[in-house]
Amino acid sequence: MGAAQVIYTLWLREMKWFLRGKTRIVQSVVQPFLWLAIIGIGMSSAFKLPGGQSYLEFMAPGIIGMTLIFSSIMSGVSVLWDKQFGFLKEILVAPVARTHIMLGKALGGVTTSMLQGLLLLLAASLVGVWPPTLVAFAQVLVFMFFVSLAFVSLGLAFASKMSDPVAFPLVANFLVMPLFFLSGALFPLATAPDWMKAIAYVNPLRYGVDGLRGAIIGISDLSLWLDFGVLLGFSTAMVLIGGYLFRKTSA
Repeated sequence: MGAAQVIYTLWLREMKWFLRGKTRIVQSVVQPFLWLAIIGIGMSSAFKLPGGQSYLEFMAPGIIGMTLIFSSIMSGVSVLWDKQFGFLKEILVAPVARTHIMLGKALGGVTTSMLQGLLLLLAASLVGVWPPTLVAFAQVLVFMFFVSLAFVSLGLAFASKMSDPVAFPLVANFLVMPLFFLSGALFPLATAPDWMKAIAYVNPLRYGVDGLRGAIIGISDLSLWLDFGVLLGFSTAMVLIGGYLFRKTSA
């Protein structure tokens, strides 16, 4: 079986697993939209942002980033369920490269994560948040892809070293929550304490959220090229680490 066929087969399996979970799809869109509708609108009167920008517009790209990181890293759960049901053992002993197996699962996770991000972006358009041009929309897709790729690979790396699918979400949330809150998704980092700013600069999600915000509403703290460069480097590192650990995993 060729590399492309292996990758496509596993990608298709991940897509079918995602599309059959209709409740999960609805929950992944409704819950973040409630953040927008309740917290975004409710806090608009409390936050005074420069340039007359509304807090809802500021918050929307951050909530999209939240959706991407949570859905991406949780894709590692599929590896643990595959271990539980013996499917992983079957594909690991097959005459195919483990790197191709990892890439197939990673691309499946990236696709499902981006679909959820796009669904939320469509939902955000109901409150007036949408990329102003086709170029800006293309930039949104690029940032979505690299945020998803980085954290899907991180999730697969964690899953390759674990065996309990119940414990995985606890470990993932322990890692993801600080990254989310220190990404500038919910509040401007310009007004944050210096120690928080220093931590935020080494938080890869900060660059993803900043890039999404720059592409969607045209306002960002950093250059979009800097955001893209950091995400490209981080996602490359995560793919290499995830691929290495996945090759060492056992069913």
